[in-house]
Parts: sequence; structure tokens; C-alpha cells
Amino acid sequence: MEALRFCMITTFYPPYAFGGDGVFIHRLANTLARRGHEVDVIHCIDSYRSLAKSALPASRANQPGVTVHGLRSTTGILSPLATHQTGYPLFKARKIRAILAAKRFDVIHFHNISLIGGPMILRYGEGIKLYTMHEHWLICPTHTLFKHQQSACLTPSCFSCTLSYRRPPQLWRYTGLLKAALRHVDAFIAPSEFTLRRHQAAGLDVPMVRIPNFLSDGEEFSAPTGSATDDHIAPPARPYFLFVGRLEKLKGLQTIIPVFLNYSSADLVIAGDGDYAGELKKLAAGCDRIHFLGHVPSWQLRSLYARAVALVVPSITFETFALVIIEAFSNRTPVIVRDLGPLPEIVKESAGGLIFDDSITLLDAMQRLQFDRGLRDRLGESGYQAYRSRWTEETYLERYLGLIEELRARKGLSMSQQAARSSLSPSRVQQRP
Repeated sequence: MEALRFCMITTFYPPYAFGGDGVFIHRLANTLARRGHEVDVIHCIDSYRSLAKSALPASRANQPGVTVHGLRSTTGILSPLATHQTGYPLFKARKIRAILAAKRFDVIHFHNISLIGGPMILRYGEGIKLYTMHEHWLICPTHTLFKHQQSACLTPSCFSCTLSYRRPPQLWRYTGLLKAALRHVDAFIAPSEFTLRRHQAAGLDVPMVRIPNFLSDGEEFSAPTGSATDDHIAPPARPYFLFVGRLEKLKGLQTIIPVFLNYSSADLVIAGDGDYAGELKKLAAGCDRIHFLGHVPSWQLRSLYARAVALVVPSITFETFALVIIEAFSNRTPVIVRDLGPLPEIVKESAGGLIFDDSITLLDAMQRLQFDRGLRDRLGESGYQAYRSRWTEETYLERYLGLIEELRARKGLSMSQQAARSSLSPSRVQQRP
């Protein structure tokens, strides 16, 4: 494929980002740039500043082919609030339109657009339009399907749930605004089969394709130039299980800490930070076998992953994917995941870990992996081989660029045929019957 011009539109982009979506968008933009494509990124600094409660994370370098447009408004945090409430870009509309008009982009790829433009930004620009479902924003006002901040949402009650998050309801969700805007997108990318099916079950009738996320070849855990060797975090000398991620209630750490309070054979190492850190530290108070490391840069994670008995992923709501699982696999470390959402899907297709659904089955999985080194190593190797065949940069780009090529070909057909382009081939895009 010839070199293309891409525009990534997202609310958060490193260093103005919180979680895995920002990391992934940075990874994709820079991977494309290394392959000779031109990439512009539009993101909202006002949104990050309105939500951030800590210092700005360390900056991530970008390839020369990546141009980043960090948008600010004279209205400050009122800009993302206005977008949240109206579903329109409003205060950033002129700037976004100017960037899109300045270049003839071949592909406009939308990511987390909730605060930078809302659904109406999907109308902006020309070219192939893609949308990746990093979160559940299309079907959930709180993005997470974490009902009333208690459990995974199975029976929606969106109005009261939104209030439980202390957020104003979005009245535009009760109109046809979103449905009309979605028609401007050529394909929606789901990182997992579960996410695709969950959106279909919620009534989202749009062309979808499953393309799992990926790790960049050889760069995920490389130290930045000039980093001192003693900057590495030393893992505990005792056997330990590892958690990596933001410290939020929905990540489920509070459900497994009690198990470790009574498990003297191994430690629990927690790499991450977030709003729920204080509550978790109170729960673990007095136990020197539970270690809170705070935010750990990705390049320092390799030794933590490699020496862990296993990575534990105890999320209590529906993830859309779980990049930390793939990171563990890339270091030949097996995983223990809750039987919820796409987590068991990844484990079953990789044969790289064990699945639990309560404290008893969690404890059993921990003991099996800690005391049966052969089992631990076999699962770790299976995970690694699955990573090499399913979740690498090369595998992702083959599917991603293949989808773009198919969509470009379809848009090159006659006008009458273009009108039916939403009915993409079943082999690549799945639609609701």
C-alpha cells in the first residue's frame, strides 16, 4: 500500500492521557509513521486538565512523521463540558475543521471522542472514517458499563446511573443525534469479539470488524535514551503476583486484596495509580506483603512481568480488551483473569492462563501456578506464542490496512454501489441481522 495520510482524533493523547486508550493511539500513530505514513493527531488538552488530579506524566516521544495538535480553548474546562452536554465540538469546531481542511486525509480515525467533539464530530472531514471502541461510550454515558459504580451493567438504567457518577445527564442521548452521526463512519473496530457482540446486543446497528490491539515490535519495554540503569524498580525477592493498571474501583483490586491478606506464600505487587488508591491502601494497611509501586513507566515493567508468578486481572466490569494481558504474554508470564467480558476470551484463544470467578477459584489458580513451575512455564510459553501470532504490530497492520484498502476500493465504485457500502463483506465486517 502506498503512503497514506491519517488523522487520529481523540480526547486524550500522551502525555495528556490517563489509560490504555491513549497508549494505544500513540502506539498506532507512531507505528504508522515508522512505516512511512503521515499522521496527524488532534486531542483536547482542556479535557485532560479538567480531570487530572496529579502531575503531568512523562512525555512520550513521537516519530518525525507524527504531527500533534493539542487543542486549548479560551473557555478552558467549559469547552469539554459544553461538548459533553450538547454532543457538538462547539468551542473547538473551527480549529478542528481548519486542521482537517489543511490536508487531504485518506483516513480519519476516531477514538475516544466524548469530550473533544461528541457524536457530531463524526460528520467532520472526508475520506475513509474509522472508529475504535476503546470504551463503551457509544452505548453507555459513563463509558464503562459499570452500573451505579457497583457491578457490570446487565440491565441499563442510564439516567440514574449517570447521576450516581455525579455527572449531568446527556439529553442528546435521548434524541436521534448519535444514530444519525454514526452513519458517517465506514467501519467500527472492536478490539474483542465480546465487545463486538456487546454493542450489537445493545442495538448498535453499524458495520463492525474485530481487530485486536497490539504491541509494537521491540519497543514496548525499551528504556529511553539516557536512562540510568539504577532507575529500574527492583521486584520483591519473594514470589509475587502482579497487577498492572489504573487504580479504580472497576478494576476489582478490592476483591482480591483480602485473598492476599490471608495468603502468606507470596506477595502482591501493584503497579499503577488512580483515584481509588487511597481506599485500596486502607484495605491493605498493615500487610507488608502488598506493595504499591505507584505509576511505573512501561520500560520499567519488563522485569516486573518476567519475574512474577502471574499477572492477575480482576476487573469487575466489562473491559473492551486488556493490553496488560498481552504485555504479560510478551514476557512469557501467564495470567489469571476474572471470568467476565473479553478476559476469558483472550485466555481461551491463547491457552496462556487460568480463569477465576470467586476467591476460592482465585486461590486455587494462584497455588497451581506458584507451586507447579512446569504448569506456570507452559502457560507462559503458550501465551508468548499466541502473542507472536495474534497481537503483534505486523498482524494488526495487515488487518487494519487491509480494511482500509477494502473500504477505499468500495468507495471507488459507482455512486449507486457506494450507497450500499455499509454492507461490507461478512469475512471482514459483521453486521446485526
